[in-house]
Amino acid sequence: MKTFSTFDMPSFLNDSLEQLGITTPTPIQTDAIPAGLEGVDILASAQTGTGKTIAYLLPLITNLLKSPQASALILAPTRELAAQIQETARALLGRKIEVVLLIGGESMFKQLSALKRRPRLVIGTPGRINDHLTRKTLHLQETRFLVLDEVDRMLDMGFSEALKKIVGFLPKERQTFMFSATMPESIRKLSFTYLTNPREISVGSTTEPILKIKQETLQTSSTEKFSCLVKELNAREGSVIIFVKTKHGADRLAEKLTRQNHEASAIHGDLKQRKREEVIKGFRNLKKRIMVATDIAARGLDIPHVKHVINYDLPQCAEDYIHRIGRTGRAGTNGFALSFISPEDGQKWKQIHRSIQPGAEQFSPASPSKSRKKARYRPFQAPTEAKRDFSKRKPFKQPHSFR
Repeated sequence: MKTFSTFDMPSFLNDSLEQLGITTPTPIQTDAIPAGLEGVDILASAQTGTGKTIAYLLPLITNLLKSPQASALILAPTRELAAQIQETARALLGRKIEVVLLIGGESMFKQLSALKRRPRLVIGTPGRINDHLTRKTLHLQETRFLVLDEVDRMLDMGFSEALKKIVGFLPKERQTFMFSATMPESIRKLSFTYLTNPREISVGSTTEPILKIKQETLQTSSTEKFSCLVKELNAREGSVIIFVKTKHGADRLAEKLTRQNHEASAIHGDLKQRKREEVIKGFRNLKKRIMVATDIAARGLDIPHVKHVINYDLPQCAEDYIHRIGRTGRAGTNGFALSFISPEDGQKWKQIHRSIQPGAEQFSPASPSKSRKKARYRPFQAPTEAKRDFSKRKPFKQPHSFR
């Protein structure tokens, strides 16, 4: 069995991995780490929860230590993912290299103070990185390593212009890593704008979630949706992320659940950074059982104890669906994903289902009768419909940590 010690890396990294409880490389790590250590560009895809962050951080850190004058830049689409990458980098590095986090919503003064220490590893979101470049408080002339995490999101229309500006400040000779769980062909082609003779690595399917996530659908109506959600929460044990489509919807649903005696908090882009950090910390530390989120929490967020993901509102596309449900089933554990489908969601669900399961049987959700009290429920791939009897379920008893 391959171990991290077989890679040509500084010994302290093996010690750090051991302290983190990481002993055996995952397939993406087995393939990507040697390629990264060779100094080649990498375009890599692997399913969610398979250790992509470690896969690029280990060769990046090793190569940085071999080039004392060089620095590295890691870009992520969300503040939460950037902060998580920083936490992992510091756990691996200790005090070997100065690391700075540059994200919106945090004190500019604090970031300026950190930049004066001349960090060699810069992690941030495109907007704030560009702010510092415009102010001339961040200099990238010696940046020989670039990482784009969740590259499919980084190269889409929302970030493409910001990314072009940032790359304009970078040396042409550099090593570039691009990683994501989903890699549409259009994004793959666009990535070659920034890569030089890349090593392409693909582990597992880029259109299907990992097998250990049990996927289910629940056909309901807009009027019965909330009552179905409450029944589902009572019937399930463990931490839950509920995805909704709007910021207002996240706040409203968290409030309604709280009134039903469910410990819930909401996270979305309108919250101040300190509040966003507080919500994630409370959920991570089991102070809240439920986190209601927009797609801000769909990518990269690694909270191992998440048992269930519920799509209260369907996402806009199959890629977002894969990233959402990838918040459960982390690091080889079992997870559960449930999608609510109302009659008006039929076409959207067909498109998602067709992308994830090409050629599989499709179905059209039917509107339940107002007099019927049971939702129509079926496993993701079941060819026949099965009804769920909530009356036979035992109420969920919250453990002490959730109270």
